[in-house]
Amino acid sequence: MTEAFLHGTVHEARADMQAAITADPAALALWQALTPLGRNEFICWVDDARQDKTRARRIVRTVEELHEGKKRPCCWAGCIHRTDKAPSKWQQAVLIDKKAK
Repeated sequence: MTEAFLHGTVHEARADMQAAITADPAALALWQALTPLGRNEFICWVDDARQDKTRARRIVRTVEELHEGKKRPCCWAGCIHRTDKAPSKWQQAVLIDKKAK
């Protein structure tokens, strides 16, 4: 019996992301070893893509970054959907309120 695919604290990985990670046994082991918060950050980053091609590119990059030992996506400000902590001032202004500098 295969182990259930582990998701994040707020987000659940969609089928395309699950398929890419489970297709690579080493990446799957690395994914399952991440904390729920780490998985959540990768899922939110992938889900944040506006275009399908960007989403696909981020899924590929997720697998690559797992192999590189990354615990969170590179250059990602963090999930703004978490309920356990308030967004930072920058996240609130730029990502939520969409205020320009």
